[in-house]
Order: sequence, then C-alpha cells, then structure tokens
Amino acid sequence: MTELAVEVRGPRKRYGEPTAVDGLDLGIRRGEVFGILGPNGAGKSTTVEILQGHRSRDEGTVTVLGVDPARADRRWRSRVGIVWQDESAPAELTVRETVAHFARYYPGPRDCEDVIALVGLEQKAGARIKELSGGQRRRLDVALGVIGSPELLLLDEPTTGFDPGARRRFWELIRLLAREGTTTVLTTHYLEEAEALAGRLAVVSAGKVVAEGEPAALRERFGTHATVEWTEPDGTPRSERTTAPTRTVAGLIGRFDGEIPGLRVTRPTLEDVYLRLTGQERTR
Repeated sequence: MTELAVEVRGPRKRYGEPTAVDGLDLGIRRGEVFGILGPNGAGKSTTVEILQGHRSRDEGTVTVLGVDPARADRRWRSRVGIVWQDESAPAELTVRETVAHFARYYPGPRDCEDVIALVGLEQKAGARIKELSGGQRRRLDVALGVIGSPELLLLDEPTTGFDPGARRRFWELIRLLAREGTTTVLTTHYLEEAEALAGRLAVVSAGKVVAEGEPAALRERFGTHATVEWTEPDGTPRSERTTAPTRTVAGLIGRFDGEIPGLRVTRPTLEDVYLRLTGQERTR
C-alpha cells in the first residue's frame, strides 16, 4: 500500500453554532497532487489550516508527514510549504530580498533566483513589493510557499488573480514539483485547474466529503446524463438529455436518410458533476 502523506479521520471544527468541518475524511498519498473542491463555506480553508497546524480541531485524528500538526515542532514545519488565500510581505522589501529572507527559515531551500524565475518574476526581482500588481504579489506568495523545498505543499486558492499565462506557468511549476516527489494539496474554484493538475479529487459540501476519486472516474460515476443535439428537417434545433446517448443517436439514424444535421453529443464535464454533487446543478 502506498504510504500516506496525509491521513484525516473524523475531524470536526465548530465556530459556535456553525460546523465548518464535519467529519471530512481524507487519505492523500505521498507524491500525488490532490484537489479539494467545494463552494465557499464548505470547509476547504479550515481543513488546510488544520493540516498546517494553524487551526485546532475539536475532534478527530490528523496525521501529516507522520506527525499530528497540533503537536508539531519547528523541524516538521520546515517540511511543509503553504500558500494562503491572503498573504502579506514587507512592502518596502524587493522581491529578491523577500525570497532570500524566507529562504533562511529552511535547512535546504531552493535557489532563490530559480524560484523567482519559476513563478515568472525575474523581471520584477528588484522591484519593491508595494510596486507589484495583485497578480504579481500572488506569484510572490507562491514563491515563498515553495522556497523551502517542502515535502508537502498546501495551496489554498493559489491562482486567484492570475492572468491565463501566469496560471499556466503555475501549473508547470506544480507538475515539476510533483515529478520531484512533492505531495501537493490544492483547493481551487477553477475546475479546469483541478482537472489539469490533480490525480485525485475530493468534492466537499457542508464540511463533508461527498465524492472522491480520479476526475475521469467522477465524471463516469456521477455524470449520468449526456445531451444529444440535432436539427430537424424544417430547421428546428432539438436536444435531449439522456442516460443512453448511443440509443438516442441510433433512433435518429432511423429517422434521417443519411447524415443527421447538426448532430452533437455532449457528455457531462467535471463542472457539471461538481454542481450536481454540491446541490447547484444547472437545468438545460
């Protein structure tokens, strides 16, 4: 059995009356990229905070890199990198100074210039943080998360504010880290990002895992309906949602002599599955 980098069983975290995390079980293998998807308030950020030891839990067991984060020491913390949704660094320091400063916290950091280039800030290395755009500051946050060569990287909505080019560059960085053996836990609202990066996903709602598996397996299991579209001989567009699209197309072939005008079969996307699992399914 593959060793687990993260094992979470029966955790609960309450903030007064609301329960942010309500038994959200996870088992994350060493070296994999694992995505956590869910709407706002589903418990994603609280879960990441618990994994990092920043937030206490009321119940349950949590083991991260063989240690309970609630009792972790400085040596353990040097093995974990994190990118929060909201970060702040000294406004008067330059990008290069900031990365070099954070590198001193770790026993075996990556090369500062390499990390700055990896996040696409080489042209801004000498710029002060207060001069950076929001997206550039977010790239700096990512640089600070990976500078320590972490065994486990926790990413909480890391590409918010990225333009498409920066987001794709970030994806390449995560793939590079995965090839090097880094375990990555990613929360994101971008379904395309989750599907591009994560080998496995957990969909969470109301503090619980409602589905878990590989993206393709989730589409197969929960994407029950395909949509068949075609055009009638009089030019009227038609569509039908069905669990048996091949049978529907076969019936259309019997009606049309030759090609079926405007034929299109659309199978459920990961977004469709996500919306269904979180109670936000769209009607067509």
